[in-house]
Amino acid sequence: MIYFFDVFITVILFSLFAISHSILAAFDVKKRITEKIGSKIAFYRLFFNISSIIFFIAAYYLSPKPNVIIYDLQFPYDLVIFSIQLLGIIGFFWAGSYINLKEFLGITQIKRYYQGNYKVDNLDEYHELVVNGPFKFSRHPIYFFSIIVLGFRSSMDLFYLVFFLCMLAYFYIGSVYEEKSLEKRYGKSYLDYKISVPRLIPIPVKIIGRK
Repeated sequence: MIYFFDVFITVILFSLFAISHSILAAFDVKKRITEKIGSKIAFYRLFFNISSIIFFIAAYYLSPKPNVIIYDLQFPYDLVIFSIQLLGIIGFFWAGSYINLKEFLGITQIKRYYQGNYKVDNLDEYHELVVNGPFKFSRHPIYFFSIIVLGFRSSMDLFYLVFFLCMLAYFYIGSVYEEKSLEKRYGKSYLDYKISVPRLIPIPVKIIGRK
């Protein structure tokens, strides 16, 4: 019970981050903001990313970090874990390569705004439904590879275990809300994709356009 309060504070801090992140990312929230500020919604994506980083760093550093080691793997087991983690990093960048990075960061939106060709109907970004590459095997491959990178560690302390479990819950719950927005954007196309491809963990399923 001595560390219960530390765990509780960590969970609360990361829950606040997750809730704020999900609310600010919600399609309906962005739509209401667009009705208020019009074309200046072009700056929203960059604001969203910066605020998310600030909230995440704050939650991480404000969380108590009791000196409790759960395990510490020695050679050669640490190399096995590192190899798996390295594969996760490679997969993460593979999945990221299928995303328009400048659009994701919010840079392209601001550029369009100053060029005068920004369309408010697009809210804060242009979207394309990506169903190829790693997205053929997982609807959220970036989340999947992030779980591998974060979860496979040669040493584990109490804080990091709680942090990882919080992130695991966030990835799953966040994906649920994210998909609601995607369904509103793409309709039947996304619903068909959703039926054919698993949420996080790649498993043998029918791939869109294939038998």
